[in-house]
Amino acid sequence: MPKLPLEVFQPKWLRDDADAAAVKAAHGCAVLEKGVVVIVDRAARAVGVRVGMKRAGVNTLSAQTRLYERDSARENAVQREVGIALMKFSPDVALLDEATVIVEVGASLRLFGGMLSLYRLVKALLDTFGLSARISVAPTGQGAWLLAKHGNRRVLQITSLERALAPLPMYAVPEIRPFADWFTGLGCASIADVRRLPRAGLQRRCGEHLLDSLDRAFGLAPELFDWLELPPTFSARIELPDRLEQADGAVFAAHRLLAQLCGWLCAKQLAAAAVTFSFEHERGRQALAPTLIEIALGEPTWREEHLLRLVKERLHRAELPAPAIALRLDATKIASAQPVNDNLFPEPGGTPEDHARLLELLIARLGVENVLRPAPTADYRPEVANRWVPVGAREKKSVLPQSLPRPTWMLETPIRLLTRQNRPFYGSPLRLASPAERIEAGWFDNGLITRDYYVAQAENRSCYWVYLERVGSRAAEEEQEQRWFLHGLFG
Repeated sequence: MPKLPLEVFQPKWLRDDADAAAVKAAHGCAVLEKGVVVIVDRAARAVGVRVGMKRAGVNTLSAQTRLYERDSARENAVQREVGIALMKFSPDVALLDEATVIVEVGASLRLFGGMLSLYRLVKALLDTFGLSARISVAPTGQGAWLLAKHGNRRVLQITSLERALAPLPMYAVPEIRPFADWFTGLGCASIADVRRLPRAGLQRRCGEHLLDSLDRAFGLAPELFDWLELPPTFSARIELPDRLEQADGAVFAAHRLLAQLCGWLCAKQLAAAAVTFSFEHERGRQALAPTLIEIALGEPTWREEHLLRLVKERLHRAELPAPAIALRLDATKIASAQPVNDNLFPEPGGTPEDHARLLELLIARLGVENVLRPAPTADYRPEVANRWVPVGAREKKSVLPQSLPRPTWMLETPIRLLTRQNRPFYGSPLRLASPAERIEAGWFDNGLITRDYYVAQAENRSCYWVYLERVGSRAAEEEQEQRWFLHGLFG
């Protein structure tokens, strides 16, 4: 089964093709471990910086070269974060030495459109983390790892793998490095040269580990990986590179956390129904509690692009009371993932899931108080029965009889109409197009109304909901005359 390793993670500013103006102005970058250079980019090499140099030598040679101290704990944390995010492509992910991640993708190729499409998706995921990597594919994990050390190679057959691995330098195999001088004395330079030596002599001289490593790489021995295990709940935190005063400036960090969340959800076959972002502020005497941004979803989802769109809208509207130094993401409500049901003949206007995603996007952009749904109350008076609540509110819906015409747009305050030739007038004479619907209610709370409602039609075929105030109601008793009012408009 094909294995996809990602090897040698490093920040994008350390890539050979880095073109940031700041890096160029600084004569490149280098990473030090215990005062010794271990990684150098192209710009630093151009001014003479080499692996193995000490800090003082680099400063003497090029004082403008930017030096960074290696943080192994942080590297391991990033490697694990990337491994969790890669679980959106396969639940079988293993973390190996030398910043390597192995992903079993044999069962995922058809789902993601083939190897080339999967390669692009993985590369886009790494861009989310601001990392670069060498990506290779091979039938064995060990073989794919060796290929990744010398470029991006895609090999799907065992016979092709043998031809690809044979010319690689023998130093690529970690088990060979302790015996490098001995192999060099024998005239060995490549993996093929080592494999041509007698196996019995190799086993006596180098032990079983070297032969086992080569056999696993060439598919001659089974491979056993310690697959990454996930926690039962999801919570991830990232420190911001600088004090952040605007919430919408945390989109990159939020995207990185969402990538991990989606990998965790896919591996556990779950979906997020609600998530919470926490902006942590500076600590001290006047420390503030974290600023919480809660996002409730109408339909549980595990799709990264949808979650990212909602987060962008919410961060754009959020305000921070103080600068933030870290961002945390917690999955506060989880549901079982429902498989996508693709009908042969899709419904016009999209699926219910599309409708739910649209509502979630509108809520994130406009606010929950501005996206409403009708929730009529049990009252005959239209102005009392007409009630609107947030679309996510869980209230019992009242159903009106289908035979009663009700307008799409109910006016908050009825408009009194002119009367010409004993007919209501609104832009043009209105013709009554329905029998009267008499409403007499409100006597129990001193809000008595006595009205006859009609559907009226204008000359341009527009329909209106009008009523005639009957003599006997309080308002009509004052003038003792019939009055027409416009109360609603039909769509």
